[in-house]
Amino acid sequence: MPSVAKTASQIGEAFTQDTESLAAIAKALGHPARINIVRLLLEKQSCIGCDIVDEVGLAQSTVSEHLRILKSAGVITGEIERPRVCYSLNPDRLLPLLGLLNAVFEKTAPGGPLGSTCCPSTTNEINGRLA
Repeated sequence: MPSVAKTASQIGEAFTQDTESLAAIAKALGHPARINIVRLLLEKQSCIGCDIVDEVGLAQSTVSEHLRILKSAGVITGEIERPRVCYSLNPDRLLPLLGLLNAVFEKTAPGGPLGSTCCPSTTNEINGRLA
């Protein structure tokens, strides 16, 4: 029987750049501390790294790692203002996530399409809980 397992390169070829970009955003937002950092930056518009440490209440090294992850995904930007770094949100980078979430809610909103025909009872249960 032939193996159905795919190599990493075969799997990567199956996903578009947009899909991989969206997954990177979701992964970057996939920790409660990083969500708190995003909320903090949303509230304050920009913030110095040491202020973020004080607000989040985690060790400086831990906050630095979370900031690095958010920055490498493009969710935040950091500008050096010697001797500190000033961080701010990059809302344009979150647009793919907004598009996906909008599409989900358009499909499940009352009066919208009922979703998949393969699982109609599940879709109706979900719609009932959202309504």
